[in-house]
Amino acid sequence: MTEHFTDEETLLTCDNKFNVVLELSNKQDVTKKGQRVQALLKLLCSRQFLESLFLGQFVSILLCGTGVFSGLLQNEGVNVPSAQSFLVYYALGLVFTTQLAFNQTERNLLKLLKSTEIFKYLLIGIIEVEANFMVVKAYSYTSVTSVQILDCFSIAAVLLLSRLWLHTLYRWCHYLGVTISVVGLGALVAADVITGKNKDEGSDIALGDSLVIIGAILYGFNNVAQEYVVKNYNKSEYLGMVGLFSTVVSGIQVIILEREELSNINFVSYKVALPWFGYFLFLFLIYTCMSWVIQKTSATVTNLSLLTADFYALIIGIFIFGYSFHALYVIAFFVVLFGVAVYSFQPTESA
Repeated sequence: MTEHFTDEETLLTCDNKFNVVLELSNKQDVTKKGQRVQALLKLLCSRQFLESLFLGQFVSILLCGTGVFSGLLQNEGVNVPSAQSFLVYYALGLVFTTQLAFNQTERNLLKLLKSTEIFKYLLIGIIEVEANFMVVKAYSYTSVTSVQILDCFSIAAVLLLSRLWLHTLYRWCHYLGVTISVVGLGALVAADVITGKNKDEGSDIALGDSLVIIGAILYGFNNVAQEYVVKNYNKSEYLGMVGLFSTVVSGIQVIILEREELSNINFVSYKVALPWFGYFLFLFLIYTCMSWVIQKTSATVTNLSLLTADFYALIIGIFIFGYSFHALYVIAFFVVLFGVAVYSFQPTESA
């Protein structure tokens, strides 16, 4: 028997079906959100993420240490960034260039020096030296707050160069993670302003800010180059070639720019010798650990992790320089870490 519906019954039937569909859709949305939350929690508890997170924060602490030691040296009138870095490059050369020389594979030191890749590594060595020189030198001309803010250009440079050079494909979570981390950095800077930590505006703000931006972009270029080498070849090759060419470049720069300043430094004083050794040790560890972190994660994740260095600088500065504490520092610290977690939610892919 054929059923007949009135217009009112037809409308009620359609309405009921729509409600059922809507309810199912809402349940699916809730299920998807629950799955995403579970996936994020699973990521946060995974061994690989925790290892990369802790090692990234270890590098951030080391970076903070180099800043503290540089500050102690500047308090003693020592401002020779090329000379400070020269010893680090020389040590990298002694360890990793020597290791590369005795490597029995097709990519040992002799074969690399005979290939056209020698020019690529020479360029990387030059960029490495000048990036360090410009950012350290910028502290003499602009405020610490400006350096903190403008140093974010390294993240932008890494994202752009990774897309163009490594053909990295980014998803919404990657852009969201970067945004959250940068917001965390903004909170760190805001805490500095509230506590009056960085009142000195610098002697030439325009020059100092320009040096920071150029140095940050150069850092980004080097980090992407480092990611390409350590993931396609190995860490020793990158560190060995950088140690070799950066030693030569920085040595020439020391002779040209810092020869007279070095002759006036009292290296016998423990106030100079100890911070200098601390800077050397921490920067050496930064280079070796950063290669591992970039190999396990990416240049972008590493740069995001380093945004927390200012928080560690505050903790140390409370005892050494008498900095004031503000709760916003702690909030900003966890915001940056959450941004790193969101970025790591999905691995990047290559086109």
